[in-house]
Amino acid sequence: MSVTAAEALVSQLESYEVEYVFGTCGHTNIAFLDALGRSGIRFVIARHEQAAAHAADGYARMTGKPGVLLVHVGPGMMNAVTGVATAALDSVPLITIAGDIPSYYHGRHPHQEVNLHADADQTAIYAPFVKRAWRAHRAEDIARFTERAFWTATSGRPGAVLLNIPMDLFSRQIPAGSAFPLVKHSPAPALSAKDADRMAELLVDAEKPLIYLGGGLRDEAGRAALLRLAEHLDIPIAHSLMAKGVVDDRHPLVMGMTGFWGLELTNKYTRDADVVLALATRFAETDASSWNPDYTWQFPPARLIQIDIDPAEIGRNYPVEIGAVADAALAVDAIASAVTARSPQGTDRPALREKIAAERQELFGASRERGRSDDFPLRPERILADLRDALPADAVLVTDVGWNKNGVAQCYELPPEGRFVTPGGLSTMGFGPAAAVGVQLAEPDRVVVALIGDGGLSAQLPAVPMAVEQGLPVIFLVMNNRAHGTIADLQAASFGASYGCEFTDADGNPYSPDFAAYGRACGADGYLVGKPADLAEALRTAIESRRTSVLDVPMVNEPVPTPGHWNIKDIYRGAFD
Repeated sequence: MSVTAAEALVSQLESYEVEYVFGTCGHTNIAFLDALGRSGIRFVIARHEQAAAHAADGYARMTGKPGVLLVHVGPGMMNAVTGVATAALDSVPLITIAGDIPSYYHGRHPHQEVNLHADADQTAIYAPFVKRAWRAHRAEDIARFTERAFWTATSGRPGAVLLNIPMDLFSRQIPAGSAFPLVKHSPAPALSAKDADRMAELLVDAEKPLIYLGGGLRDEAGRAALLRLAEHLDIPIAHSLMAKGVVDDRHPLVMGMTGFWGLELTNKYTRDADVVLALATRFAETDASSWNPDYTWQFPPARLIQIDIDPAEIGRNYPVEIGAVADAALAVDAIASAVTARSPQGTDRPALREKIAAERQELFGASRERGRSDDFPLRPERILADLRDALPADAVLVTDVGWNKNGVAQCYELPPEGRFVTPGGLSTMGFGPAAAVGVQLAEPDRVVVALIGDGGLSAQLPAVPMAVEQGLPVIFLVMNNRAHGTIADLQAASFGASYGCEFTDADGNPYSPDFAAYGRACGADGYLVGKPADLAEALRTAIESRRTSVLDVPMVNEPVPTPGHWNIKDIYRGAFD
């Protein structure tokens, strides 16, 4: 018995327990879509490939399972580049299946082939950011390549991969039952007892130890081990942007975020620490104040213990005393056990806890106080305060870039049941609206808010009809300052004007579309906030209705505090150190 390669691929995806495929149609992939339509897998259609990629990304971040994206040849797969690269740089498992021109026309420049100045190879477009790209030459290879794609995307440091399939291969007949099963069990790399003991010795003997947490530690066992270690030695915990919410914001040892948008207390402690245990973090530029030791991190004299599942990250940005390639959760558990064996009585630093508590109380309290303002357009912290008061504890905030990302990371007290999802490595404007759709598909019973700017929603308008079509109660809250506000502030501070960063009409007046009306035009509920009290009421109504909702919230353009440093400011001043 034989089947088409498209039918075999769909059966293989079903055996891998794929629930959704996100994407758009094209003449190169409709044979696959036809087979998909007869399966139990649901196709989530998008009006733009970047929206589909971000939605698949959001689904993968919430479930831990790989997102699957389907795109068309040429412009289709190129439209998805930004979304796939966003997932790749944030270590999100994402499998892109791209249709391609017929295999027998390769190089002749058939319709939509990309080969203007070089031999055609659209997989090369993805090469700088995917873990691996496969180009199928025979229908019989698709099953093997698909198994390799899923394994590669999910093993080690997760990431994005590309499976490129010429359209004629989808329609070719192959023997039924030739799918390759996934690896059934793959133990994560652990830390040896000897290395754990060496790390424990450094931490126990340190005067000012610090744990620095990145976004790669998410499972419950790992978080429990982290707290066991921190609480036993009274070690403060700092975190990167991507690790916001991994440990409860209210925990007495959590100092907060480091770097450009970090906190003064946290950045000072990074400079004073003598031993730093860094877990699953790449020490990104903004988290490390452009690696300037005057603001954040001083290695040396501090001694760095770095643990990451990706060997390329060990020592990439700072000299390392002990580096280990290991699963962060298993490693921190081993270190905690070694620490308690070496120092059973633990350590007590009451003065440090008191200082952290005072600083954190001041941070959150001052933000709430500023959030009481009845100024209109609303101050950004008023929007965050009303959001905190209205949302259930387990709500998911999906942000874009700007105040909605940096302000939340700084001063939004995230409940332990909640989740913060944001684009880190690529810092992609337009991520939030579509990613929230994927998050809501993964968590249909939770309240999901796409907290975005007007620039962010403008970049991904297709997200709203996508949510409506899927019957998803995503709340799109638009912090509307009629500008690319963060960049406008940066330009104004550096050059004295914000030309090209603010939205105006033909007469130079501030301009913005009516996003609430756009939401209603798409079949969603639309709320245009006209006075301060309207926001809280609109949020309550949107949460209760369980319908797709768009809240257009006028906001004053107000800079996010930046206690750290970013080298771009030196560049604007002409200093290129």
